[in-house]
Amino acid sequence: MEKKDLQILAQNLANPQGEKGIEIGEMMNATNIGMTLESIKTLLIEDDETILEIGHGNAAHVKSILNKAQNVQYTGIDISETMHNEAKRLNAEFKDHAEFVLYGGKKLPFEDQAFDKIFTVNTVYFWENPVEYLNEIYRVLKDNGTFVLTFGQRHFMEKLPFTEYDFTLYNTDEMEETVSKSYFKRMKVSEKDEEIKSKTGDETVRRIYTVLTIKK
Repeated sequence: MEKKDLQILAQNLANPQGEKGIEIGEMMNATNIGMTLESIKTLLIEDDETILEIGHGNAAHVKSILNKAQNVQYTGIDISETMHNEAKRLNAEFKDHAEFVLYGGKKLPFEDQAFDKIFTVNTVYFWENPVEYLNEIYRVLKDNGTFVLTFGQRHFMEKLPFTEYDFTLYNTDEMEETVSKSYFKRMKVSEKDEEIKSKTGDETVRRIYTVLTIKK
């Protein structure tokens, strides 16, 4: 891919826009679904819980969350108006149990201790102030709640040609250190790998990623 195409891809991975953004959203859902389903499994969702996903993309996976237990309430939040609209369209049948919120990317527009479980997949690269943002997540998570943070490890991500454009990459130790600077006190680390199709073409790559299970 040309440099300009890589920049456009990087911009749409961070904040999908328009028709191109819809295409990127579909591609992201396909390539990230393994990480997403692993994150959902790690949450250990129970009946009557409230779940927040940060950076939901097109949210084609919401059914997998709602099927985990009885009377689950899902909230997805995203900075992309394109993904916000796509998520509502794709999940219209679940409107009684799933809502989608558009926001500016810094302050979470929710009351303190609003959610039992929170998760995010492949968004941490775009957080402007990671510790401040982690403290926002801490604020809206219940005291006995669980936060799952999932991301591709630095040595894998830096091989991808688009990550040189406005991505901040982390290895597991760097992310653990970042979390330790926030209000969160405990975390469990799990490292995974999977075969996926590259975002820049049809070749298959081996992705190595980290799932952090974080508690107050």
